Amino acid sequence: MNLRVPGPTPLPPQVRQALAGEMINHRGPEFRELLGSVTAGVRRVLQTANDVLLLTASGTGGLEAAIVNLVNPGDRVLAVTVGAFGDRFAEIARAFGAEVTTVAAPWGRAADPMALEDALKRTPDARLVLVTHNETSTGVANDLATLAEVVRAHRRGEYPLLLVDAISSAGAMPLFTDGWGCDVVISASHKAWMAPPGLAMLSLSDRAWAVADRATCPRFYFDLRRARHLAGRGETPWTPAVNALQGLAAALTLMQAEGLDAVYARHRRVAHRMREGARALGLELFADPAHASNTVTALHVPEGKDGEALAAALRAQGVVVAGGMGPFKGRVLRVGHMGYVDTADIDGVLKALAAAVGR
Repeated sequence: MNLRVPGPTPLPPQVRQALAGEMINHRGPEFRELLGSVTAGVRRVLQTANDVLLLTASGTGGLEAAIVNLVNPGDRVLAVTVGAFGDRFAEIARAFGAEVTTVAAPWGRAADPMALEDALKRTPDARLVLVTHNETSTGVANDLATLAEVVRAHRRGEYPLLLVDAISSAGAMPLFTDGWGCDVVISASHKAWMAPPGLAMLSLSDRAWAVADRATCPRFYFDLRRARHLAGRGETPWTPAVNALQGLAAALTLMQAEGLDAVYARHRRVAHRMREGARALGLELFADPAHASNTVTALHVPEGKDGEALAAALRAQGVVVAGGMGPFKGRVLRVGHMGYVDTADIDGVLKALAAAVGR
């Protein structure tokens, strides 16, 4: 089966082999070595010297962990959103009492740095700015470097902190956590990291830790202060997803051997093949081509076709893709191409698409 949803993603043989290994004591020396190795590997990919924590959770759990450790009820928060997952980040902040103002772009378009600039001028007391680096509901990649520059220009002391949802970008697209001044970066193992679901990764700056120490939002399982303390001893507060960590360790070894620049180039090459192949079939990209994602391609369903029926026709040929979300359910197809993927996988998708749409 050619699994081409935007996560979970296919696993390399080396990762599957690691997952089949023996279980180990999560309070023993083997686990301390494993946690230290994986943490160092994630830190290299995120291009940061900041603390990196690994939580047993989904990507959404990682987003919630970031919010509950940094928000006080009533805090002003700006949420830059260009699709369903940007909306989700904003909803999490609202759920914990933040006063959230959205800086929204139409689905299929990237965030406008000038709109963020204007919002920051109107909201000088904003404590947090939430940004989704790569929006898988629309196939749009935001210009995080420029958005981060706008936030830095408005920073007075600790605020505003920049929180980045890099769940579907980290490990596939350049991300310079420290160089761009990102205070919190969140990712998840089942995307470009080539590992199974079960792990959320967070990096936190010194500014973020200072705010977390004073934040009053209730937290227990996701108390990052406790996780940071125990990480210094090579442990986690609660029982971790040991096998997912073993798989991630194998995946990080593969990424290091390939080299980050080569990983990014492969994702650009694969995305280009997907977009150009779709255009050759007469299919229209949903995302603005200037900001098209290198990890997922969203396509308009051809006129007269039903999106769910088209996805079923692809599945019958062994290709599994995702449908549209929210208002575009049934009207968009989303093809994931992140992690363990190369152009041959995309050629299989394009062949199946050609047959499904009769081209």
